[in-house]
Amino acid sequence: MTTTTTTTTTGHDPLDLIGLAVIEFASGFLFGIMVTARWMVLFPMFSLPVLLAVAVGSRVHPLAGLGVVAVQVAGLIIWRVKHPDSFHRWITCRARARFLTWFRYRRRWIPLLTACGLVVTDGDRVRVPRLLKVWIGDSDDLVQVRMVPGHRPDDYSDRADQLAHAFGARECRVRVLGPGLVELNFHYLDALADPVNLPQVIDGGDPMKGAA
Repeated sequence: MTTTTTTTTTGHDPLDLIGLAVIEFASGFLFGIMVTARWMVLFPMFSLPVLLAVAVGSRVHPLAGLGVVAVQVAGLIIWRVKHPDSFHRWITCRARARFLTWFRYRRRWIPLLTACGLVVTDGDRVRVPRLLKVWIGDSDDLVQVRMVPGHRPDDYSDRADQLAHAFGARECRVRVLGPGLVELNFHYLDALADPVNLPQVIDGGDPMKGAA
């Protein structure tokens, strides 16, 4: 009696690996272009002078383009020194709010809500509460969330401590805004007796809308 043993070796085709690498690079490149374009629209006080400097440098002389950049930098310094309040409102505050919205919430929204037990798995389908709007304040953030069907506001209230620890906040308070809509108030810093500025609106809307 003869026994035949067949050994099958599986591996990755080098062409497939190269194709995946190209696709990932192209996706990252396109995403970077989209982010850059968005920031250029949000901060025209930076993007327009940069575009002007590139145009002058390419059509006139590279040194002329550098001169435009130098004038722009000098203008920003003068603005910061002479009018710090407006500079903070139009530059620092807006950039900080958008960065923290991405860094604290959007980049890790699904993993953290999964860890807190607020993601519903229905067979092959995963339902995640939708992040609607974010307001970034000096010490508190307001996050507006659309609950998935079947969730109750108590599901969020019962996990308030988990949410606070997950997002690195001192405290999380939950408030019901309407049917299927809750607001998470993340408290990060103690404001003490310092005046609190109005939150910076990220995605539009009124942070006081729906208040009792």
